[in-house]
Amino acid sequence: MTTIASNLQAVRNAMATTAAEIGRTPGGVVLLAVSKTFSPAAIREAYHAGQIAFGESYVQEALEKIAALHDLPLEWHFIGPIQSNKTRAIAENFSWVHGVDKLKIAERLSAQRPQNLPPLNVCLQVNVSGEDSKSGVAPDEVDGLAQAVTRLPQLRLRGLMAIPAPSDNVAAQHPPFALLRELRDKLNRQGLSLDTLSMGMSHDFAAAIAEGATIVRVGSAIFGQR
Repeated sequence: MTTIASNLQAVRNAMATTAAEIGRTPGGVVLLAVSKTFSPAAIREAYHAGQIAFGESYVQEALEKIAALHDLPLEWHFIGPIQSNKTRAIAENFSWVHGVDKLKIAERLSAQRPQNLPPLNVCLQVNVSGEDSKSGVAPDEVDGLAQAVTRLPQLRLRGLMAIPAPSDNVAAQHPPFALLRELRDKLNRQGLSLDTLSMGMSHDFAAAIAEGATIVRVGSAIFGQR
């Protein structure tokens, strides 16, 4: 078994164990392999180990990989900051976008999504830790943005995404994820149908799963350090 394959199996086992401990079905949490900065060959290796969904943060790098791996049935997620001049390439080449935090960006993605493709799945990024350096809409502004995005014809609002301030304290990892879940649940009580919480990375995905994550974004634990 290759290193990437064995790493993938270890992450899947850890995810399944965490889910089972809290009574969740392991299949309820999707593993998104964060492949930014890693080669097409590494992605191909992960695919042959059973991985389908991959996350990229740099548009030009991602487009080159998508072209190089066009023979594989991969699902591409854009998870980085979104610049206005990159929205067309993202709308045309990705199935998911995890970092929408401005209506202007959402409007451009909707307008530029090709009509022959299904609506683009999007998650709103929420700044759950209140960090000035982090992207994301403030928790008290999520409602208005969510209501506006749901009206855009070529987008499908799936849920919320967050990158909390990193912490090695497991107890401290839980509250930001719980906040994101509570925000999602509040939106659903208001009539939305959000099914996705994109939260948790290599160092904290166990806490995220415990708080309801449906997608965890794992890079270094699969591919190694960048």
